[in-house]
Amino acid sequence: MRAVVQRVSRGDVTIDGAIFAGIDRGLLVYLGVDADDTEDDALALAERTARLRVFPDADGKMNLDVSGVGGAMLVVSAFTVSADARRGRRPSFDSARSGEGAARLVDRFCEAAAALGVPVSRGRFGADMKIDAVNDGPVCILMDSRKRF
Repeated sequence: MRAVVQRVSRGDVTIDGAIFAGIDRGLLVYLGVDADDTEDDALALAERTARLRVFPDADGKMNLDVSGVGGAMLVVSAFTVSADARRGRRPSFDSARSGEGAARLVDRFCEAAAALGVPVSRGRFGADMKIDAVNDGPVCILMDSRKRF
C-alpha cells in the first residue's frame, strides 16, 4: 500500500460538480492499493500516516502530527499511486488491486486512522473526482506500508 501525503491548509473533493468531502488544515492522502496488500498493510500505513510529524510546533520545527494541530485527513483512493513508471513512457498499473478488495483496504485505512482520533473525510472509491487543495509548505511525503522505495 502506498500513499502520497500532502500537508494542506484545506482540501476538497468534488464529484459530479458538487463538493463531496473536504477538510481544513490537515493531510491530503492519495492512497494506492497493490494486489498483494493485506489488512496489516492498511493498519500499519494508517498509523504511520496519522503519527507523521509534519506540522510545525511553537519553534517552527516539524514536530507535530495531524492530531496535534487539530487537523483531519482527506483520503482519496488513487490507483495511479501504484503505478510503475520505471520503464518506457507509459506507466504500468499491473500491480494495482482493483474492485472490492481495494475498496475494503481503503475502508480499513480510514477506519484505523479514525480509531486513532483523526477525523477522516474521503472521496468515493472508483469515482471521477476533482481535487482542490492548498498544499502547505509545500510538504509532500511518499509513504509505503513496506519499504519498497
